[in-house]
Amino acid sequence: MTDNSLQAADTGSLETLVSKQQQFFRTGATRSVAFRKEQLLNLRNATLRLEADILAALTQDLNKSEQEAYATEIGIVLSEIRLALRKVRRWSKPIKVRTPITHVGSSSRIFPEPLGTTLIMGPWNYPVQLLLVPVVAAIAAGNTMVLKPSELAPATSSLLARLIRETFPEEYAAVVEGGLDTSTELLRQPFDHIFFTGSPPVGKVVMEAAAKKLIPVTLELGGKSPCIVHKDANIELAARRIVFGKLTNAGQTCVAPDYLLVHREVKAKLLNQMIKVIEQFYGNEPIQDPDYGKIVNERHFRRLLAYLDDDVRIAYGGQVDEAGCKLAPTLLEGVTLESKVMQEEIFGPILPVMEYDHIDEVLATVRIHSKPLALYVFSENTGFQKEIVENLAFGGGCINDTIIHLATPYLPFGGVGTSGIGSYHGEFGFRAFSHYKGILKQSSRFDIPFRYPKSKWGLRIIRKILR
Repeated sequence: MTDNSLQAADTGSLETLVSKQQQFFRTGATRSVAFRKEQLLNLRNATLRLEADILAALTQDLNKSEQEAYATEIGIVLSEIRLALRKVRRWSKPIKVRTPITHVGSSSRIFPEPLGTTLIMGPWNYPVQLLLVPVVAAIAAGNTMVLKPSELAPATSSLLARLIRETFPEEYAAVVEGGLDTSTELLRQPFDHIFFTGSPPVGKVVMEAAAKKLIPVTLELGGKSPCIVHKDANIELAARRIVFGKLTNAGQTCVAPDYLLVHREVKAKLLNQMIKVIEQFYGNEPIQDPDYGKIVNERHFRRLLAYLDDDVRIAYGGQVDEAGCKLAPTLLEGVTLESKVMQEEIFGPILPVMEYDHIDEVLATVRIHSKPLALYVFSENTGFQKEIVENLAFGGGCINDTIIHLATPYLPFGGVGTSGIGSYHGEFGFRAFSHYKGILKQSSRFDIPFRYPKSKWGLRIIRKILR
């Protein structure tokens, strides 16, 4: 098998690779359901075979514990593969739809077809899951794939290159490693679809490059995802689930609660309970806990520290391990909408806490920011839940929990506006990598004359039917 991991931004090599994949796609080999299922099984077997190596790479890059790495990375990939294996035949079948009376004698069907040669660009925070779950969708839909893992998770990038190299021929799937130059060269290639997961600023760059060639995109981005805790919430449960969602991967999660909006009557109780939960999870000195994650690199570490220098008060945490790029779980009070920490997505273990008295304050605060990728509301009042869900725009979320909506293949996952374009997971991923072609089949046994020019009764009949 050829080496399908390119290490540099070699324009000629990239053009050759994309051309090879386009030629292979045109053979039709990827279209059969049997081929798709075989490749899904190959990906599953490779993931299982290299499980220990994947876990080691995630520990090296992000200090992820085995439990967290399996639950949030490998397990989600395997779950997506399992569902795709069961459902890909049904997803791929033509869909029969109704035909209006004006088209008498005809039948209508929608044919899902693969888009072609696709580019999948993954991020560093969940470098396995957020690269391979789109790969599962692309395989199920019948495409070829060029994969670009993040250079900020180098051990995992190298491991993913090995996994793909040992599993698929390069004309079908290949990994291209590298930094900004490599990404720039990839975005110049004539792909049929680009799937990008990352930050909104980089998403704009991807979309601009794609627009020059009218390449469709799926953008999975981020934003300031609020977590709302009403006065009637189960505070002990809310504290546990908020801390879990915020501190998984040391807060480096696109759907992590970014800031807390808590009713004034339960604020003190919630904060006290959250502190207890933090110490239950990670001890009195979390940065000393071997299972507590690290910040990916020094640049991001310094960016997070800058939030603590602003005019805010550290209610809990704030300790740092500079050598290990670790920042303790940190709760901030005295936060306003003008605070630096409220100007951009935090992407770290810092949680600003703001309070409210009335739901109108919640709605106004959330609406100040762009539409977030996620929103969480804790309340036992179904009316309050409904008012939040129906009156605020966001990608998706949970009621009385955080982040776990990401892990179900039966819900669409994606943002809206600046938090993303398009969605995926399960059948929604299949749709993201497919074109739905509408075909009308007309009978040749007879012909209705009223649609043609100069028909005596044509206009009268058309008016009667279409009114």
